[in-house]
Amino acid sequence: MMSDWFETMLGSESGSVRAMAAGRTDFEVIGGDAAAMISLLLRRQRQKSGLSLGDAAARLGASSRNAYARYEQGRTVPTVAKLDELLKAIAPDRDLLVGQSKAA
Repeated sequence: MMSDWFETMLGSESGSVRAMAAGRTDFEVIGGDAAAMISLLLRRQRQKSGLSLGDAAARLGASSRNAYARYEQGRTVPTVAKLDELLKAIAPDRDLLVGQSKAA
């Protein structure tokens, strides 16, 4: 069911997505289009935090909201370290563990 939600949110161009339980409340998402998955993650977390694009950019110290917006649009794919920084800025009260699979 979670895999279907991700595929719907990402669109058919993003390929297949697999979501697997990784504990009682955690899950792991595996998919081919990293830019689309990161874009969705950032957008959803920013929205859950009630932040605008400008708010997110300001938290990152950026002078323009476009710098942050490129990540949400999938035009720029952050490194794992940068993604961690972005998530800490937009969702500081959430514990989100992001990493790259050994298979990638």
